[in-house]
Amino acid sequence: MDRSRAALTPALLWAGPLAFLALFYFWPLSRIAAVSFAREADGLLRALTAPATGRVILFTAGQAAASTALTLLVGLPGAYLLARYRFAGKALFRALTAIPFVLPTLVVAAAFEALLGARGWVNAALEAAGLPPLRFTRTLGAILIAHVFYNTTIVLRLVGDYWSRIDRRLWDAARTLGAGPVQRWLRVSLPLLAAPVAAAAVLIFIFCFTSFGVVLILGGPRFATIEVEIYYQTISLFDLPVAASLALAQIGVTLVLGIAYTRLMRRVSRPLPLRAPRSNERRLTGRATRCAAAAVLLAVTVFQLAPLAALAARSVTGAEGVTLAFYGALGAESRQGAFHGSALSAVRNSLAFAAAATAIALAVGTPAAWALGRRGAARSSRLFDPLLMLPLGTSAVTLGLGFIVALNRPPLDLRASPLLIPIAHALVALPFVVRSLAPALAAVEPRLIDAARVLGAGRAAVARRVELPIVARAMGVAAAFAFSISLGEFGATAIVARGDLPTIPLAIFRLLGRPGALNLGQGLALATILMLVTAVVVTAIERLRVARVSSF
Repeated sequence: MDRSRAALTPALLWAGPLAFLALFYFWPLSRIAAVSFAREADGLLRALTAPATGRVILFTAGQAAASTALTLLVGLPGAYLLARYRFAGKALFRALTAIPFVLPTLVVAAAFEALLGARGWVNAALEAAGLPPLRFTRTLGAILIAHVFYNTTIVLRLVGDYWSRIDRRLWDAARTLGAGPVQRWLRVSLPLLAAPVAAAAVLIFIFCFTSFGVVLILGGPRFATIEVEIYYQTISLFDLPVAASLALAQIGVTLVLGIAYTRLMRRVSRPLPLRAPRSNERRLTGRATRCAAAAVLLAVTVFQLAPLAALAARSVTGAEGVTLAFYGALGAESRQGAFHGSALSAVRNSLAFAAAATAIALAVGTPAAWALGRRGAARSSRLFDPLLMLPLGTSAVTLGLGFIVALNRPPLDLRASPLLIPIAHALVALPFVVRSLAPALAAVEPRLIDAARVLGAGRAAVARRVELPIVARAMGVAAAFAFSISLGEFGATAIVARGDLPTIPLAIFRLLGRPGALNLGQGLALATILMLVTAVVVTAIERLRVARVSSF
């Protein structure tokens, strides 16, 4: 009886998450592929063998690889400082550098446009000095810099957290045995850090490989990644066979990378000579060390915050100087194009959708994380964990189109239902929820569970009275992640959202695309509001986050 119950519990935990993925992920994708290839049987072969497709795939992989390398180059010095030294403002530095990771792409694009665009602060200063303007947007450099801006915090967190827990006495012992700095790095640091650095690199590559908004807005029509090409083929050319073929190729690459990431994270989770981070920290001593540390911290901070500060400043600057007119105009009703209502109504819609998406993501992700965090869950992890990563690498545009095609018959005729938006957002947030909860559940001390069972507690009582209170903070982090991701989701929302229920990203995109200083100012003001809300969410994540338990 006990064995059958133990075998039944994982199956019950996985039933809900797998059903959710089957209904709202695999079914829509299979339907869009079936509809597409029904019209043209050789669509897959034609799409994958076309010269243009090869160029798109090569550019997508190339820019993702370059973005990953640059992100590691920028992030590793900061990760070392966070891991090994104690300095004033360390907690603030960690919190500020986490903000870009959860910012919507439209906010980032607007921020870099405000700082380095044709009418940005830098070019205004260059013009005042009589110097030629800087050409930033519509370049490959803009794409790479924006990707580094987004993903630096992954290196700071994933690598820095692991680095901070490695017993520094290993380096001291190597020094005592006569190893120099280079030898200590090659023989001690590099082998220990290989797994977390590789895991961070794979995760960054996935995010850059599937990047959409950054490439679409900052790159322009000259630069097309797979994701942008899917959007172009679907929206502009209505070539569903080509779009579906590219989407399937993208999913295949993401599945392979997801499996690699899962295996690397299992290596990161293996027991090593670890100590509490505080015991490994030391103060910055010596002028050279302090100057080098200050230079790294200042460079990372300026790089991460300058675009955001430029956006906020630009949102309150008009032709006559400082003004709040753009914020005051957000309440005005609009009936232009497909956008109905005011910008403030978009804020209300986004908050409601985010709350619903958070509830759905937690309801689906918590059982999956519980199954992954159980003792002896290695086999289920290998089987199901990569599946949970698939939504990260799937074209949001294709996913939204799949919803329209697949969910068009009773009892799931949801094409005109507002529920479709939080479902899509919850699907995108699901990997973040699982990654936030699973490590915390795996870190629960087994002796506590054994003691509760010895005292007669059943499995449900152990979960409710022992495990759930311990992982409550991690659940708060997961909820904050889901909420912020929902607020900024753009790709799928652009397909499934109704005209009378715009979200903040849709309102920003439409305002920035209209002519006139007022529309631009409103778009920047709305982007600033979204940035501030995101900052509040990140602050909550920092307060709730368990320092020794980290996945992303």
